[in-house]
Amino acid sequence: MTECIKSGHIVLPIFYHVEPTHVRKQEGSFGEIFSHLSRKYKEDVEKWKEALREVGSIKGWEPAKTADGHEGKLVEQVVIKVLSELKKAFLLVVPEQLVGIENAVKAILRLLDDNANDTQIIGIHGMGGIGKTTLAKVVYNNLLGQFQYHSFIADIRESSRRNSIPYLQQQLIADMKEEDRVFHMDGGIRILESRFKHKKVLILLDDVDDINQITALVGKFDWFAMGSKIIITTRSRFVLEKVGVKNEYELKEIAEDESLILFSRHAFLKDSPPSEFDSLSRAIVSTTGGLPLALEVIGSSLCGRKRKIWEETLKELQKVPHERVREKLMISYNALNYNEKQIFLDIACFFIGEDLRYASYMWDACGYGPWMGIETLSFMSLIKIGDHGKVQMHDQLRDLGREIVQQEDYEVPMNRSRLWMHDEAVEVLERHKEIQKVRVRLLCLDKDWTKEDFFLFPSELKREFTTEQFQTLPNLRFLAVRGAKLIGDSRNLLYDLRWLMWRGRPAFVATNFCLEKLVILDLSRSDISERWEGWSHLKMLKHLKVLDLRGCNCLNVTPDLSAFPNLEIFQLKACRNLKQIHPSIGAAKGLIFLDLQGCDELQELPQEMGKLGNLEELDATGCKSLRGEIHIVGLFSLKILRLNLTGVFGFHGTFDKFSCLEKLELDNCKMLQSLPELPASLTVLKVTGQYCTLPRLSHLIHLKALTVRGCPLLEFMPELPSGLLELAIIRCSNLKELPNLSSLEFLSKFLLNSCGELMEIKGLEGLKSLARLTIAQCSKLSNLDGIEHLQSLTWLLLLSNGPIFNDDQVSGLEKLKNLEQLNIQNCQSLARLDVSQLTRLEELVLCRCHNLLEIKGIERLKKLKKLDISGCPSIDIALDLSCFDSLRYVGVDERLNLPDVQGVTIERCQV
Repeated sequence: MTECIKSGHIVLPIFYHVEPTHVRKQEGSFGEIFSHLSRKYKEDVEKWKEALREVGSIKGWEPAKTADGHEGKLVEQVVIKVLSELKKAFLLVVPEQLVGIENAVKAILRLLDDNANDTQIIGIHGMGGIGKTTLAKVVYNNLLGQFQYHSFIADIRESSRRNSIPYLQQQLIADMKEEDRVFHMDGGIRILESRFKHKKVLILLDDVDDINQITALVGKFDWFAMGSKIIITTRSRFVLEKVGVKNEYELKEIAEDESLILFSRHAFLKDSPPSEFDSLSRAIVSTTGGLPLALEVIGSSLCGRKRKIWEETLKELQKVPHERVREKLMISYNALNYNEKQIFLDIACFFIGEDLRYASYMWDACGYGPWMGIETLSFMSLIKIGDHGKVQMHDQLRDLGREIVQQEDYEVPMNRSRLWMHDEAVEVLERHKEIQKVRVRLLCLDKDWTKEDFFLFPSELKREFTTEQFQTLPNLRFLAVRGAKLIGDSRNLLYDLRWLMWRGRPAFVATNFCLEKLVILDLSRSDISERWEGWSHLKMLKHLKVLDLRGCNCLNVTPDLSAFPNLEIFQLKACRNLKQIHPSIGAAKGLIFLDLQGCDELQELPQEMGKLGNLEELDATGCKSLRGEIHIVGLFSLKILRLNLTGVFGFHGTFDKFSCLEKLELDNCKMLQSLPELPASLTVLKVTGQYCTLPRLSHLIHLKALTVRGCPLLEFMPELPSGLLELAIIRCSNLKELPNLSSLEFLSKFLLNSCGELMEIKGLEGLKSLARLTIAQCSKLSNLDGIEHLQSLTWLLLLSNGPIFNDDQVSGLEKLKNLEQLNIQNCQSLARLDVSQLTRLEELVLCRCHNLLEIKGIERLKKLKKLDISGCPSIDIALDLSCFDSLRYVGVDERLNLPDVQGVTIERCQV
């Protein structure tokens, strides 16, 4: 056995009815027999003794002490161990420098463990270079020991093109220990479907980009025995949805601090950069946008290079992605059709952070089929749709798109399809006499057109353009200009223009451009008024979908909208002096969205708005002068109604026919007196009103978020719908009783603030999904019975001057092992706290807890980033900061022992 160890074998000893120490020292009954044998074989005794000492020191099994003494169970353990050791030869190769992958691995394993007896399928999707294959390999390696049959089919997208699908089927069949030959795809399907019903398998299908690849290799996931697990990686979520994969995991960019660690491991072979390269490293890391492939490639390429090379690399990366990263990203771009590519390039060059509804009108007018294209880009992780429909794109993809456009002609900008750099755009117009025609379709003459500062607009003209200059731009479909004057009298310019954004001083535009095809007109932050002569010239805009007048502070009355029958979006946000909405708004029957946010002087909404039967969203947040009753009769398509920070006190009409209403926000409506019966379709409700009580809520089966703020007449909260996800009750000073919360099993966020009469919370133990709990300034709340059952809790904030804890509830805190942030302030009933089991804590705040004596187990909090125990005069603790690798903030009292420690970076230390 020891000779085998020397040649690389593994020894797993079983000490069958013998003590390991007896083997090691040749004692007891084992020693007696050994002594008897040693007389016969004198020459080999010393070698035997040395071997027994070595083998006896190896950890093994003792039947009497293993598996409850049952030898059958011991045999199972031995077999599992042997198989796992043997299968290490089949582990997939993964990079040694893995960072930020642990949580993703745990999340996927949890999904795969939900029902271990069924065949489990999970799809991992995300943009190219994000680390899907690496993540899938790590998960595969974690599961490998559980399976006798396993297969990893790599790079299916490329392999299926190069070697055909039957080749991949043949590989899968061979991995399943079968010898059948595959000559065509249908034959492979028949073999796989018929031969493997009895085999429990682990399969990883890597980089799938076509539905047929999945159906040819694993069918409908019922070709294998129950308990099988199938992992699929793909750039396109559409592929997963098409074949019915229910468990999906989107892999996202890694965080900034983890990005720096991964980059440093490749660039410096350690976890952090040396001080002389710190700022350069951080600047380079910021260009990668948390993309692991970019961090690895760039870090490796800079390892051992001189500072000058680093500086040149940074300049280049700020323009375009690294070549190897670009090649990887181009795979996704090349998979798009022509229309999808145009949408992708438009977004990369112009529309990141913009409302997709705007751009979609332009793309639709150009025949690009926008919503299908947007869906494709989203499914392929080339874009993300954020809050309020605004589109986001990874920085590396943005730079890729801009590089593709620049490649159209590096030397001559006028030969490119899109110009987003202000200086290049101006140069093209200034050279108009030298050229006959330019290719440009999208042009930006505004240095900062994406910045939404509606409180300011240019007070002086920045530049003058002539109509003659624009004659060289016949293909233009998008034009963005700020604070410029247009001179000349030609009226046949820009015939194909779909989107005109002329901010600041647009009074010269309408009479000089041919705008018949225009669908979006943005005159925001300008000095136009209702008396502007250009309104008469705009009556030709029969196709207009969007009219944006945000920040037009000279506007007192909205323009006549009767000429715009197809208008769908009307933006009036931050028109500070707007006093009246013109009655013609009733003629805009196609209107879907009306934005009146921050129109301080607007006093009423005209009754003619009742004709807007298609209106889906009305936002009058911050219309401080808006008072009285709001006429809602006729607005039956409303989905979102926001009247926050207004003086409304009720509604003229009822909500009984509002079957579409999802969000009703009446936050900080201090004059609100009553609410009518609410529709069952509601998902979000926010209410503030000093005279207001709540109507029945239990029938709102779709309600997900409820905020009740500043309602002093409210003494009893009505029964709550069981589907609530978020609940906030704030400044309800006379609230005496909450309903039993045990039925709110899906509630994830609960905020209770300044409810001074509330004495208890019933049913806290039933909140099985609660992740964030905040209780502040509830001075009569005397206990938190059931808090120990909140095992999903990651955030707990308790701010109270009252005796909120008893000893049992303090011990209950110690059981909340998923807590990441624990913040307890002004709690005088807290004396001792054991945090030794709260190993996930990143933030621990125990401020002004005057009777706190002890924090036990604090040295075990290896992930701690913030520690604040200031204002705790009774505590006695010496802090050894060397055990806190992640600590970035410390708040302590001056008398505490806070030693100087090397290797720990404290960004802020408050004493």
